[in-house]
Amino acid sequence: MARDEFQYALWRVVPDLERGEALNVGVVVFCRRRRFLAARVGIAGTRLRAAFPGLDVDALTRHLDGMVHVAAGEHQGGAVAALDQSERFGWLTATSSTIVQPSPVHTGLCEDPDAVLDRLFDRLIAPPG
Repeated sequence: MARDEFQYALWRVVPDLERGEALNVGVVVFCRRRRFLAARVGIAGTRLRAAFPGLDVDALTRHLDGMVHVAAGEHQGGAVAALDQSERFGWLTATSSTIVQPSPVHTGLCEDPDAVLDRLFDRLIAPPG
């Protein structure tokens, strides 16, 4: 099977920009040739509350759910979700100064972008154990 280029970025929670502390909470994967754009989030509420006691985890969850809807192109994602996949990926990985910040975009080659999403989520987002 042919391998195609994919791109991905992590979504990190950075509640205090001055401190710079972050926890990975999501990953978004884009493979243009396979017409694939998907995201997955994993919010470890207990871990987030321990690391960032003042964090509104419910509001964070709603925000991240909205980002997943944008990636999927679902109407719950609003006007941005109606853009084409490339534009949505650009929007989802744009540098921001909000509590949810994307990592730099990374690239690779894959045969199955859905399997890449699973692997990245399990390795970089899912709680240990």
